[in-house]
Amino acid sequence: MTARIFAIGPVVSRQLGKVAGAAVAVLLSAACAAPATSPASPASASGNSKTPAPSNSHTTMPSTSPAPALTPRQLAGERVVYSYSGLTPPQSLLDRISAGEAAGVIFFKDNISSPAQITSVIQRLENANAASPVRMPLLLMTDQEGGQVRRMPGEPTLSAKQIGQSADPKAAAAAAGTGAGQNLAGVGMNVNLGPVLDVYRSKGDFADQYGRSYSADPAVVSSLSSEFITAQQAAGVAAAAKHFPGLGPASAGHNTDYEPVTLDVPLSTLRSVDETPYPAAIRAGVKLIMVSWATYPALDPGRPAGLSPAVVRQELRQRLGFTGVTVTDALEARALDQFGGTGQRAVSAAVAGMDLILCSGHEVSQGDDAVDALAKAYESGQLDRADFTAAADRVAALRGSRS
Repeated sequence: MTARIFAIGPVVSRQLGKVAGAAVAVLLSAACAAPATSPASPASASGNSKTPAPSNSHTTMPSTSPAPALTPRQLAGERVVYSYSGLTPPQSLLDRISAGEAAGVIFFKDNISSPAQITSVIQRLENANAASPVRMPLLLMTDQEGGQVRRMPGEPTLSAKQIGQSADPKAAAAAAGTGAGQNLAGVGMNVNLGPVLDVYRSKGDFADQYGRSYSADPAVVSSLSSEFITAQQAAGVAAAAKHFPGLGPASAGHNTDYEPVTLDVPLSTLRSVDETPYPAAIRAGVKLIMVSWATYPALDPGRPAGLSPAVVRQELRQRLGFTGVTVTDALEARALDQFGGTGQRAVSAAVAGMDLILCSGHEVSQGDDAVDALAKAYESGQLDRADFTAAADRVAALRGSRS
């Protein structure tokens, strides 16, 4: 996600609660073999906001499954991360979680007043999740890159740029990863949407202006981001490397949150500079990779990266061999204005190969629209069911590993 700068303060610790995992691969495969009927009046792919009721239609599950049947909405919800505004999660979000129709929640500065407050909120979400038929931990995430880009008070206090310029960058990167992991796990979060792997080009450009890039040298970015990833994940918090294939070439005014961005970089440069940190991150075991909303004509001239099968399925999956979870950047980004509403964007991202859809517009209805559209596309066959199951299985494996 693009930089948003927030105030910070003190931190307290709490042990991350544990929720029993489920044999999701068997469960989801069975659900795909005998699909259920969609909920009444689902939102269309245009993104019209609705507050859906949980479906009463279920799929018969094997007796060995530790969870009851999954509805199409629950299968779709396995791929959607919700958000909300303010300090208190609304009942509608708690209802989605209890119904097993949400994979997780992303937190922003307006959701957090103190470590104690967000700890209490996360406990409420976990209590709702305890009633869910999808018996796996929620993915509870934020952007805790370091420096100016932090949603939580405390570590990591150094920005990526400061780490790159320190006396011992590798040690500083590892310390930052440990600090981020311990900080987030201490309040109950289990995913950090970081580190940034962008290789900046010039002082003050998009990746450099808030100190989000480790270096203009791709080898340095590779080394330091891998140190951060390894240390953070050792602390129990999954890392999301971003923004594939790279926003390093973007100028200071190129912000996909606010407008379409095209980065006309030769394929040889993309692969030798911008993508260089990703194989190292993959070898380090990074759990998630976030794909950018910029358009890269060398890979796909007609679609932003996160909507492009050429970028996600071919470049990231096939060429680089990434087998973990892919996650979109903010689905409400203005870079996607010409690609329809929430529902259409969610389905297009799934077609491209994105596993998790990040609905970070601070409205529960946005997540509902995405789930509605995905469920409808699953039932109609617009989205390939085997591919849908594989994506849901990857997310389920990530959720299960967070227990």
